[in-house]
Order: sequence, then C-alpha cells, then structure tokens
Amino acid sequence: MVTKSNFETNGFAVIPDIYTSVEVDQLRHLLDNYCTKLDHTKAVHAIRQTLEEIPELSPLLWTKKMKTLIADFAGADYFLTKAIYFDKPEESNWFVAYHQDLSINISERFEIEGYKNWTKKKGQFGVEPPLKILDNIVTIRVHLDDTDETNGALRVVPKSHKWGVKRIQDISTEEEEMCIVPKGGIMLMKPLTFHASSRSTAQKRRRVLHLEFSNMDLASPLQWREKQTIQ
Repeated sequence: MVTKSNFETNGFAVIPDIYTSVEVDQLRHLLDNYCTKLDHTKAVHAIRQTLEEIPELSPLLWTKKMKTLIADFAGADYFLTKAIYFDKPEESNWFVAYHQDLSINISERFEIEGYKNWTKKKGQFGVEPPLKILDNIVTIRVHLDDTDETNGALRVVPKSHKWGVKRIQDISTEEEEMCIVPKGGIMLMKPLTFHASSRSTAQKRRRVLHLEFSNMDLASPLQWREKQTIQ
C-alpha cells in the first residue's frame, strides 16, 4: 500500500484504480471530441489550460475517490495550479530527456526577488519560483490509457527531489525506475523529481492529464494563472 510517507521519501508513487472504466471513457470522450474539433488534419498532442478549455472535465475529475486522494497526499486545502493534457500519437511521438518541472504559470509578470527565468509561450507567462514553492507542489498524472515502456511511460530517479534544483549533468540516473500505470490509475510526483520519457514503440496512445496542486500563495502581486479550488 502506498502511503504519504512513501511518496514523500521517493518523490513519486503509482496508485491504480482511481477511476473506473466508465469514468475513463467519459474523460476520453470529452478530450477526443475537443481534439477533433480543434484540428481535423493531424493528431493533437497537448492542450494547455485544459480545464479552462474543457470545463466539462472538472466534475468528472473531482470524484470522491480523487478528492480523498488529494487530501491524503497533498492536503485538504490544496488547489489546482496547472492542467495539461498530453498524448503521444504517431505523428507527435517525442522523446523527453531527464529534467525537473521548474516553471509555474502566472497571470501577469512582475519582477519579484526569488522569481526567475521568465518565459512567455502562446501568451502564457511562466516563471521559476523559489524552492519552497516548488517543494510544496504535488503533481498528479491521470492515466487514460495503459502506460508502459512501449508507449512512453515516465522513467524517474527515486529521491532526486531532495537534491534541490540541479542540472542533469550533475546527477546520476543509474537508479532510474519505470512507472507503469494502468488505465484509470494515477502517478503522484514531486516536480523536482528527475523524470524522462522515451518515444513510443507501440501503436497505442498514451493519454495523460497532468495536474499540479499547491496550497501556497505567491509573492504579491503574483497570482497563479489557473488557480481552481476542488469542488
């Protein structure tokens, strides 16, 4: 049984059976319909601000089981700060090298001490916040397909979240673990945990909803771009 202590120690955990097959089918139906309307000519591999783009997903995501899990592993006062949908269709079958998730989404840019490496992509501001903010974030990846080494399952370096912000050149990945997650299961991860993803070698999809949660306010006047309380 996965406990909060296990998660905090290792920086990641896999928990199956958070969503039923019916619930997964409903989530996939909404996402696939949106992608079809978005572009009929090619597969869509990512949707940023997913819950803003497809608000109908929220009541399906926040099941009793999911809310209990968030409260148990993050805290009852945690709120959503980021939602991204990823797929690995054949046309967009990319490789992702080992990295940490260091950027958070911000509503508006203000130069504040401790917030650095600003970016702006498609009108969205991103920034690397102080370490205490990154340490506080909990990522939950909802898997809508069976995911294994053949279709881009994440590889992680256990306990690497305890090293702070590092360059990949300064760490060893010899102790990496493959995170095999069944459809309807979730992967918990700390954003500072080094993780990577290989290209898919199988003709099967890997649809994932990547959700980030925090319970910390940012330095004023900075605001979380996608802040959403869990209803």
